[in-house]
Amino acid sequence: MGAVIRMLLLGAAGLMLTGLAGCATPPPADDPDAVADFNQTNDPLEPTNRTFYAINKGIDEVVLRPLAVAYKWAVPSYGRARIHNVLTNLNSPVILFNDMMQGHPRRSGDTLVRFVVNSTIGVAGIFDVAGDWGYPHHSADFGETLALWGVPPGPYLYLPILGPGDPRDSGGYIADIGLDPLTWVGFANSDSTLSDLQYARFGLTLLDVRSELLDTLDKATAQALDPYATVRSLYRQHRSAEIEAVRNDTRATPPDWVAAQAAH
Repeated sequence: MGAVIRMLLLGAAGLMLTGLAGCATPPPADDPDAVADFNQTNDPLEPTNRTFYAINKGIDEVVLRPLAVAYKWAVPSYGRARIHNVLTNLNSPVILFNDMMQGHPRRSGDTLVRFVVNSTIGVAGIFDVAGDWGYPHHSADFGETLALWGVPPGPYLYLPILGPGDPRDSGGYIADIGLDPLTWVGFANSDSTLSDLQYARFGLTLLDVRSELLDTLDKATAQALDPYATVRSLYRQHRSAEIEAVRNDTRATPPDWVAAQAAH
């Protein structure tokens, strides 16, 4: 139920914010420097975004970062890696749906093999057996899918809890919650145990992600004259690189080792 409530709330927010996508007027196309600067910032809601950034920063300093530091101290790297593997495996159906909608059969096949192998031989995803067999993990989300379908990102948004994003990625996040089979299992079943597991998954995901970003965020914000602008720039660069990597993934459908065996 918690995931569904989040989905509805984010849906309402996403619809309202998507309507603001046209607030900023792009510069003339014959001014490439101005266009590049516009694409880099595109932040017509900057005062509101900065307020949310300050709120999130306070929550992070008081709650999330100390918890992530404690988690990294208390749980050995081997244990954290196993938890990360399980969380990644649980997200495989969402990745598979997006791989298919993005029109990447090879990536879809890799994800399907990873989910089947790691859920069985890998003991519910604790061990990344498929990765050892030549099927590396890749991420995929509906925000990327929308980008490949030609949907523009819209203006920069810094949302409470969720952090940096844009209307396209906010809508994608909502869709991914809907694509997750565990969302509907929890919704259709009133068993409190399932709800507890959903909250545990959400909390562990927060700890997993935040602990992985401890050094990166600390360095980025400590050296920045304007941490807000730095986070905005890093987000846009990282997101653009992710989308281009998916767009440029033109590998043949069969894995390379299949072609090598056929050649012999």
